[in-house]
Amino acid sequence: MPPTLASLVHHSALKLTVRAGGDRLDVPVRWAHVSELADPVPYMEGGELLLITALKLDAEDPEAMRRYVRRLAGAGVVGLGFAVGVNYEEIPKALVDAAEEEGLPLLEVPRRTPFLAISKAVSAAIAADQYRAVTAGFAAQRELTMRAQTGGPEGLLAALASQVDGWAALYDASGAVVATAPEWAGRRAARLTGDVQRLRERSAPASSVVGGPENEDRVELHTIGTGRRPRAALAVGTAATLGTAERYALHSAIALLTLTTERSRSLQAAEQRIGAAVLRMLLAGEPDHARAVTGDLYGGLLDAPFRMLVAERVPVSASAALARAEARAGAPAVDRPSAAALAAADTNGDPLAALADVMESAAARAGEAVLVVPEGERLVVLAADGGAAAAACGEYAAALESARAGVREKVPGGEEDELVVGLSAPAGPIAASAAYKQAEQALSVARRRGRVLVEHEQMAAGSVLPLLADDAVRAFADGMLRPLYEHDATGRGDLVASLRAWLSRHGQWDAAAADLGVHRHTLRYRMRRVEEILGRSLDDADARMELWLALKATSAE
Repeated sequence: MPPTLASLVHHSALKLTVRAGGDRLDVPVRWAHVSELADPVPYMEGGELLLITALKLDAEDPEAMRRYVRRLAGAGVVGLGFAVGVNYEEIPKALVDAAEEEGLPLLEVPRRTPFLAISKAVSAAIAADQYRAVTAGFAAQRELTMRAQTGGPEGLLAALASQVDGWAALYDASGAVVATAPEWAGRRAARLTGDVQRLRERSAPASSVVGGPENEDRVELHTIGTGRRPRAALAVGTAATLGTAERYALHSAIALLTLTTERSRSLQAAEQRIGAAVLRMLLAGEPDHARAVTGDLYGGLLDAPFRMLVAERVPVSASAALARAEARAGAPAVDRPSAAALAAADTNGDPLAALADVMESAAARAGEAVLVVPEGERLVVLAADGGAAAAACGEYAAALESARAGVREKVPGGEEDELVVGLSAPAGPIAASAAYKQAEQALSVARRRGRVLVEHEQMAAGSVLPLLADDAVRAFADGMLRPLYEHDATGRGDLVASLRAWLSRHGQWDAAAADLGVHRHTLRYRMRRVEEILGRSLDDADARMELWLALKATSAE
């Protein structure tokens, strides 16, 4: 530990005597400084032992000494050394009383002890402390490296917690706790997820210091990773500020965790190229070749049912975003997204990168494989059916849906990129091409409906009518039916209602006429007028189908 006033007093060669403040000798001494200025405060940094002979001080004036000592204590000076036998044969009582009153340690320096000897003693003690810290730091680095090699991140955290005499926790890219040491620190680490998420919003590398829950400890948070997007975060909780040796251990742990969690850019690029090649093989109907190329890289992902996901970012204007929020105002409320989900989503405004982070983090926690292939403005993902990655995608999409629906009072100007995702039905490797088409179809529907995520099963199990909620379809329907609406506006008959009733009754004249409350001959006359006005025969099945869909599209508005 660094030198203290107590260690200097006990230094046999210095022969220092305590004259005041004897109960405050355990404070560290950062340096020993000589100054005969009446006001040396502008040249102090705090933590100094100030050495004087009172050459320019009226050391016998009580009021002057009170002001002098008060200024020194306020500047952080930890002690005052007074050389006797130079200007004064003993320390003046006024200075002793002022030091006692302020609680500032006052040391008497005998004439035979030069100030230089005190400065050398402080310097030597500081150098020895730094040497011990560096030596301990190197030893800690060796220990941490060995534990990282044999026990992975968990072993490294255990060694770090031992080195700092506290606890340590590792968080993934989404802010979830991955590992803690000791085990009892898990609950304490979970309470800091909000602080971890706020840290991720800052430019990497980033760090912060927070007070522990209920002031239990002091916690340092550090991002892990070399890129602009942190791959993880490290929390270290201790009872006091870290010393030099502990700081060496922490920095070593950060470096080692970066190596274990952050893949090199070249390796990442190579894995992406392999993933793209594997995807092309699957889409070409060559699953055996894909398995041969990947080996164990993706585990059993290519041997079991998986989901194909296609995502893209779509620029959405502020007015469109507001319109969507207004349109959904009456929809059933979805649980508000958690802070963790939204923080994980914020990846420097890149929704595709955010989705990849969410799914990869979930897969890593569950120990499952996931294939992520960026394709320009798109992202293609293969995830195990029923696995953690697919579930995380659904939860994340629900959180974004809820967040968008809730943005009603404030919509930012300009344009923003929104995430749109299509998800296939479960498929095997031999049906990868069909799964890709399913995901693209679902993506197209999600884009038209203004949804974050649409699953292919939802399209197959639902009705075709929601697909009519498209501007182009409505424009077509309006154009087709406009002549009939214009006819009805003159009061010469209700052709639109008659056409709807006749089509709904599959052309049964009596039933349709009864629904309208008119004679069947009246209805026959109206249908002939419909054919004349539209120039289309109702005997044509295609014409009947188009008219029915047009009526549905206009009635859905």
